[in-house]
Amino acid sequence: MQRAAANHRTPKCGLGIAIVAFAGSLFAGGETFAQSTSTFSQDFRLWSPVYLTVKLPSRFLAYMEVNPRFADLDDAGHIDQLLIRPAVGYQLNDNLSIWQGYAWVGNFNQKHTPPQSPFFEENRIYQQVNYTHKFSNFKFFSRTRLEERWIEHADGTAVRFRQMLRLDYPLPIAPDWALVSYDEILVNLNTVGAITGKGPAAGFDQNRFFLGVNKKFNQYFNMDFGYQNQLLNSRQLSGLANQLNHMILFQFFINL
Repeated sequence: MQRAAANHRTPKCGLGIAIVAFAGSLFAGGETFAQSTSTFSQDFRLWSPVYLTVKLPSRFLAYMEVNPRFADLDDAGHIDQLLIRPAVGYQLNDNLSIWQGYAWVGNFNQKHTPPQSPFFEENRIYQQVNYTHKFSNFKFFSRTRLEERWIEHADGTAVRFRQMLRLDYPLPIAPDWALVSYDEILVNLNTVGAITGKGPAAGFDQNRFFLGVNKKFNQYFNMDFGYQNQLLNSRQLSGLANQLNHMILFQFFINL
């Protein structure tokens, strides 16, 4: 679900389009950072998601993600979130696929103070479009996702838009290795819980930038490893980024 094979010849303008789109995403994240005037708190974290994609008959696809996230690694550490994210998809062609999925999110609030709960959950449904293209020297991947979110203690349905752009550059001297960079921006499209202050506000939610390497072990299994920077609006209804997380990220892709 994260990436799909692409064998079509690249149009001459394709390289320019890919670079402009990727640079635009980076610029959007940078603008958000520059506009924020709040004091940042920082944390060191570890994410280790596993993604399983299975090809089904008649161009259908099945997907399952298990995504544990750990926080406060510089202070003993604890699990911060656990995401379970299944989906079904349809491969329209070699480059394009569409998806419908569900996500359960468990949030473990280790630093809660009464009357806050040490645990709350979130349920989502989401729609997604994946586009991938293999250029002569690199691979381009785009993931566009719209989420409808039901967050415990927050009245109403929160809607969030996400756009991720990714570039993979296989190393000529080591074909099983590739340099990887991607950026994903997340934007809340509405405000939920304006009265109680317990829901997300419309506007910037977070930006994730990753830089690392990918190792392909065989046609069924590959792995990303590297650094991810997460710029986050962690204060509900603040409208400003105020949390900066530094992450070690391991991502495991299984394709059957």
